[in-house]
Amino acid sequence: MYLYMQHYGMTNMETHKRMNHATGLIDQIACECLLVRARKLDRMLTRIYDAELRPFGLKASQLSLLVLVAKAGPIRRIEIGKCLHLDPSTLTRNLKIMLINGWIQEIEDGEDGRGLPVQITAQGRDLLNQIGPSWRKAQTRTEKFLGEDGATLLRKIAANKMEVPSV
Repeated sequence: MYLYMQHYGMTNMETHKRMNHATGLIDQIACECLLVRARKLDRMLTRIYDAELRPFGLKASQLSLLVLVAKAGPIRRIEIGKCLHLDPSTLTRNLKIMLINGWIQEIEDGEDGRGLPVQITAQGRDLLNQIGPSWRKAQTRTEKFLGEDGATLLRKIAANKMEVPSV
């Protein structure tokens, strides 16, 4: 502390003010930060779905990809990333697992060959049909956890265009 004060030419009172300000900010972030709460909620909900989907070798993160590909396919990776707000490395890692498991396949589209579109396979559709009861169980557990108001609010937020607002 003494070296800190000496290095920055601060008095003991200035140092305490800065530390108190930092403590106040830390307390404010700890109590109010929406990001911290959203990430915690994400981990809790993911845990519920992962537990129900585990017997099928599917993770919650892969479920959202598989459903999107089933609904929109054939679809290019860049479009998937935009729709689900995924960074390229996360998307590539999950699609690779899904390709290896035979749940999706790349298709030729006559273009340059980079970023071939993907589509769901018969095996992927069968998987979605098989997980139905487990997905419903996870959905029920999640709705119970969030409560009716929380589930409604989450659906409402996610239904809006999810673009980052400017300041």
